[in-house]
This record gives sequence, structure tokens and C-alpha cells, in this order.
Amino acid sequence: MSGVANPILPGCYPDPSICRVGADYYLVTSTFEYLPGLPVWHSTDLVSWDLTGHVVTRAGQLDFGGIASSGGLYAPTIRHHDGCFWVVCTLVDSNDASRGGNFLMTATDPAGPWSDPVWLDADGIDPSLFFDEDGRIWVHGTRLAREPRWHHQTEVWLREFDPAAGALVGPEHILWNGAMLGVVWAEAPHLYRVDGTYYLLAAEGGTEFHHAVCVARSASVTGPYEGNRSNPIMTHRHLGRGVDVVATGHADLVQAADGSWWAVLLATRPYGGYHYNLGRETFLVPVVWEDGWPVFAPGEGRVSARVEVPFARPFPSPADAGQHPGLVQPSDPRWTSLRRPASEFAVANGNGWRLRVRPETLADAATPAFLGVRQQHRDVDVQAVLRASLRPGEEMGVVVRQSEDDHVRLALSTGTDGALLVRAIHRRSGVEEVLGEADAGLRAGAPVRLGLRVRGQDYALTVAAGDTEQVVATADGRTLDSVATGGFLGLWFGVYATGNGVASTTQVDIERFEYRPLNPSR
Repeated sequence: MSGVANPILPGCYPDPSICRVGADYYLVTSTFEYLPGLPVWHSTDLVSWDLTGHVVTRAGQLDFGGIASSGGLYAPTIRHHDGCFWVVCTLVDSNDASRGGNFLMTATDPAGPWSDPVWLDADGIDPSLFFDEDGRIWVHGTRLAREPRWHHQTEVWLREFDPAAGALVGPEHILWNGAMLGVVWAEAPHLYRVDGTYYLLAAEGGTEFHHAVCVARSASVTGPYEGNRSNPIMTHRHLGRGVDVVATGHADLVQAADGSWWAVLLATRPYGGYHYNLGRETFLVPVVWEDGWPVFAPGEGRVSARVEVPFARPFPSPADAGQHPGLVQPSDPRWTSLRRPASEFAVANGNGWRLRVRPETLADAATPAFLGVRQQHRDVDVQAVLRASLRPGEEMGVVVRQSEDDHVRLALSTGTDGALLVRAIHRRSGVEEVLGEADAGLRAGAPVRLGLRVRGQDYALTVAAGDTEQVVATADGRTLDSVATGGFLGLWFGVYATGNGVASTTQVDIERFEYRPLNPSR
């Protein structure tokens, strides 16, 4: 028997969905405006997870142009049926409700390539798939109620899917409005059939502090559904805001090969007050069945810091950055760009990258020359070695990114005398403030080492020439998380280059990028 530390996917990996194919488990999470989109994780024991590929990888699959931060890809569901992997998801544009919608993509290999989207005639968010034993396929999701009895009342709908036509067919069925009167956002629905009974698992209460998991059951897939008297079957809201894990919800069930049951779900880990800079993360809890109902985390009733998995290998391996701390090379699957593939402006160059300066800035809902990785640890050192001969008006640097309107960057630009100017800039609610300036004694074309020294909620921005490092400014991380700024994202660390609205042929060499957590388990 071996245990796994929760979360199983640290950092901004929210809205997990899971399926099993033989001895293999596959899991996907939301990615919003970041590309590649919808990571597909693989495991054979629910403990060690490897990033095997992404669903959205190429230009033309989906159009993210102009979609603001915390828009984009919401709440995917992954299922396997008849030799094929299926993912349904929602593309959200908060500025244009007519754009995007619910879609389906398929692949025979979870590593890809995945198909172009099949758009579904269904509004709302959080679509899911259920393959019934009689061969029928059902799509279900959530939307604002057509005839609401209270503000933000939602309804879970169900329709049959015809794979030959690639379309929803037949009548629509309304299954659920939530377990509690007056509840908001009954969402993330998933259907299962267990011992001849249909079960509907759903989240409710919103994806923040009041998040919860509830369950209902029926003798028929189309209902009516009765709620469990024990609802919610998982929540931490009764524990208050001072606990180690909050906002538990958005769960999906999977039965292991040995017959045991498990759930993946999202939650957050506040620190430095009620702030969760790492975003919504993926956790694992055991599940048992009693009196015809699922019981989450039996005997504890909450997400624990460590979960014992009887069939796991005896050497747990923390996911992602905790697994391979240090140098982040171009082949590392953690790299992300914004709204379009990084290949449009970046090429691998040894252990680093060569970026082509683009006119777009980090304040634009567009595709700046930006490459980043998720913050996955509270205490971490990040370093980037940059080199470029910038022209007047151009800028390069490192950034702690929440969104277009909220980020902190350490910016390098060229003065009239050819010296490099170093400024720490905090963009907060769309307004920029200079936190500090430094004279590093550097000239354009010389290599410069920029750093982020993160200790809890203190984000120190550093610059070094040779062995001499100086702190330019320290930003308060409590102003950057989604509690302070809104939205659904954790923080990203990245490198960028911009012409500040002017086209350019300048290239920036990112000679090295390092991500070194002080404690890989936190």
C-alpha cells in the first residue's frame, strides 16, 4: 500500500474529470485562455501522473482571439467508449455570449491528435457524457434556469446524442435544480449507472467557499431524480475559512480495477490569509457505497492531506514541477502560451527559447510573446537569463501573471544611452504602478538574470549581473490571487517580450529558465 499527497495535481488544474480504460486512468482539467488546452494526464495507480498530451493543440481547432482571462475552456469531461476517447467542454467568451458554446472532440489515442470540434446545439456550461448499457449516448450539462424561482438558479438538462449525425436528438429532460432550496449554480453534472441505478453527481454553491458535492438517483436515466438526505456528501464550508483546504467540489467518480471507488475533485489551499495563489487544484478522496449511496472520504468526511491507495506503487511521485524541479527546457509540457500556439512566435534554442517580439502587450486580450508555467508551490525560486538588443520602446522581462488587468512584471527596456533600464511594475485593476527601479549596470545585448524569489505571499523581483543580485521590489501576492482580482485562475510565472504596440523584428533569447521549489511537497 502506498499513499499520495493531496493535491495530486498542484497548481491551477481545476474541474477534474476522470475515466478508466483497463488498468489505465485518464484525467483532464480546465485551461481557460492558455494553450495547449485541456491537458490529458495518465496514471496506472491514481498516485503517479504523467502529462501524456493535450486536446487543443493547433491553430484552427478553436478560436480564442479576444477572449479575456478566465474565459476560454471550462470544465471538460473525458470518457472512453468503443475504442475512442471523448471529451466534451465549453468555450466561453464573457464579452460575446453568442460565441463559443459546447463542443465534442474525439481521439483514438489520448496523446492526440484530437479531432476538430463538433458543436452541440446546447447552451450553458459543464457538459458531460454518459454511455448507457443499451448503446444510447446522453449529453448533459447545466445552464441558468429558463423559468428561475431565484437569482442564479440553474438546471441540469439531458438530451440524447446521435453519433452518426453528430447532433443532439430527441426531447430534452430537466433532471435537477440542486439539492437545496435557493441554491446557486448546480453544475458539473456527471451520470453513472451502478447496480442498475442511475446516479447524478453535481456541484453546487458556486466554485468558491460554498462549493459542495451533491448526489441524486433514479431508476431511469431521464428521471425523476431523488436527492440523498445526506447532501451535501462533500463540502468544507462548515469548517470555516481558516482550514487548510476549502472550496471542495466539482467531483467525478471512477471505479478502480480492484472494484474500489474514488473521486477526483477541485479544492483550494489558502495561505497568508484567505488567499489561494496556486488556484483551484485537483485532489483525490476514497469513496464507498452505503445503503445505495456514495460516501466520500468515509470516516473522515473531508479531504485529507494524504490518501492511502492500496494498489499504488510504493514510491509516490509528485506531479509536474515537484517531480522534475529545476531547469525547465523547451520540451517540458508545462510551458503554455496565451490564446494561440507558442510556435507562432517562439522556437526552441538550446536549453531555452528564442522569442520574436510582438506588438501585443500583457495588458491585451491577445497573444503577446509570452511563455509561462503555473505556480505550483508556495515557496519557490524562479530565474530566467535573457539576452536581446532591444530597440527604444521595446520591453522584455519576467512576469507573475493573473490576467491582463492584474500582474506584476520585472521589465527591461533600453534607455537613450544604450543602458538597460530595470523597473518592477504592478498592473492592478488595469492601472500600472512602478514598485521600484534599479541600475544593474547592463547594456543592451548583454545577458541579464531576472528572478522571482517567492516566500509565501512575498514576491521579490530580482535582477543580477554576474554574481551581484539585487531586489528591485517586493510585490504582495495577496493582491494577485483570484480572491482579490476575481476570475478563476491561479498564478503563472513567465517570460515575455513586446514592442508595446509597434511591430518589430527583434528577437529575445531566453537562454535559461529555472523553477526551483524549496519544498516540492508544498
